[in-house]
Amino acid sequence: MTAVPLFVGRSFMKIVVYAICKNEEQFADRWMDSMSEADQVVVLDTGSADATPALLRARGAQVTEKPIAPWRFDTARDRSLDLVPEDADICVCTDLDEVFRPGWRAALERAWGPDTKQARYRYTWSFRPDGGEGLVFWPEKIHSRFGWRWVHPVHEVLRWTGEGAPGPAVTAEGVQLDHHPDPMKSRGQYLPLLELSVKEDPADDRNVHYLGREYLYYGRWDDCIRTLRHHLAMPSATWADERCASMRYIARAYTQKGDRQAARDWYLQAIAQAPYLREPYMDLAGLLYEEEDWDGVLYFTNCALTIAQRPQSYISEAESWGSRPYDLRAIALHRTGRVREALAAAERAVALEPEDSRLQGNVQLLRTLAER
Repeated sequence: MTAVPLFVGRSFMKIVVYAICKNEEQFADRWMDSMSEADQVVVLDTGSADATPALLRARGAQVTEKPIAPWRFDTARDRSLDLVPEDADICVCTDLDEVFRPGWRAALERAWGPDTKQARYRYTWSFRPDGGEGLVFWPEKIHSRFGWRWVHPVHEVLRWTGEGAPGPAVTAEGVQLDHHPDPMKSRGQYLPLLELSVKEDPADDRNVHYLGREYLYYGRWDDCIRTLRHHLAMPSATWADERCASMRYIARAYTQKGDRQAARDWYLQAIAQAPYLREPYMDLAGLLYEEEDWDGVLYFTNCALTIAQRPQSYISEAESWGSRPYDLRAIALHRTGRVREALAAAERAVALEPEDSRLQGNVQLLRTLAER
């Protein structure tokens, strides 16, 4: 394959993309197309058994092959950052299953000032089956060349190690990164790495929260509840959004244990913790839907829908901002005999997710009932 030259149209700032990879040949060409606006791409391959290194080199990337043992994401990220030349002005950390939309370099340069040390950008972590956006948040993995190191074995983050304070990150409006992962890729390494992370730094409330969430994913309900109650008791756990999420996950664990009253109580605490978020209202509405408490469903979905601005936070879940609030309202209105109101809600749900055949069927049924 013919190598494609990297971007050379701008010369006043040197932008270098760096990444880690292993067995990702399916993404290599797509990723290099996306990163082609950079001046240079450097990659640490940590042990591919496929053609990933060769494909990246053919496209112009500088690839270093070196296994990381024992595996830690922060160690791998730091070693890939060490590959970035010292004359780089801006370092851009991405993964091979991510894709920048065209024009990202120009947008980054517009935002980057002479004293900038870090930039946040819009990141779509997941997509719905119909192609619409799922989880969207604003990470900060673009940074200056010196003064940064990665920390934590998993869910790694950048930590400033330079002199003084780095100053606030700038927002690079127009930089959009999309995540298109391999759905078959295992996340089995996350739990032991999270347990290690909490063991290494037990005062880090963020990783305690992530560990409790991971126990929820694994169906370890009591471990989830214990860990997240500990998170809520930590003096440093002050971010209301994340505290709210811990309360919601505790509620989900209690639901799985069959204690629905405890689940209700925790959902109400979550609402009180962050009343500006849709998610706790929608979680409680979902619980009440299962109990056929239709008035409760209508009350809490209405509370959710009064929140019109979606926050720039990873806590914000796509389901709460898609068709689900209107879908639950349509069902509850139908079950309480308000067919025309139910039809209006069902039509709003379809407008948000027009390819959903179940939602379409609901509209057709309600139109038939409304015409009688």
